[in-house]
Amino acid sequence: MDRQAAFELVCEYTASESLRRHMLGVEAGMRAYARKWGEDETKWAIVGLLHDFDYERWPDPPDHPLQGAAILADRGYPEDVIYAIKSHADYLQDCPRVSKMDKALYACDELAGFISACARVRPEGIHGMQAKSVRKKMKQKSFAAAIDRDDVIHGAEDLGVDLNEHIQFVIDAMAEIADELGLTP
Repeated sequence: MDRQAAFELVCEYTASESLRRHMLGVEAGMRAYARKWGEDETKWAIVGLLHDFDYERWPDPPDHPLQGAAILADRGYPEDVIYAIKSHADYLQDCPRVSKMDKALYACDELAGFISACARVRPEGIHGMQAKSVRKKMKQKSFAAAIDRDDVIHGAEDLGVDLNEHIQFVIDAMAEIADELGLTP
């Protein structure tokens, strides 16, 4: 698998800079978890990068992620990559999250979006952000209201990591590419 080819696929199907940045943020979290656990960093990162590439064209379930899964299969992506991407959709009953990669994608997805939202309202962006401030924002229902807090909480639980540690881990991973994510002052 080639990261550049995966990014070109993202750009082919996704015009929204915001959605591209979301996928890059999830990619950063997935790469960091793969590194931490001695997994295939390229594979995990590509799963994070591609998980929503079809969303702009087919936002309605089950088209997302099934349309994307078909495209990935046609392009020869491995079955475990396609399965992980399908498993991040709760409504696909025949794709329960079973592997660590599946669970990490689900755990990083909504959280990366929430972290980005938090960073955008801070004068210093993502730099210096702490899990405690993210947890505080999670209590404000009107802030980033479209992000399901239960998904963030259940994602960490299912992955078997402490929520505060998970939040900080993903913050730190995303901070490494803060400029690319547009999360700097």
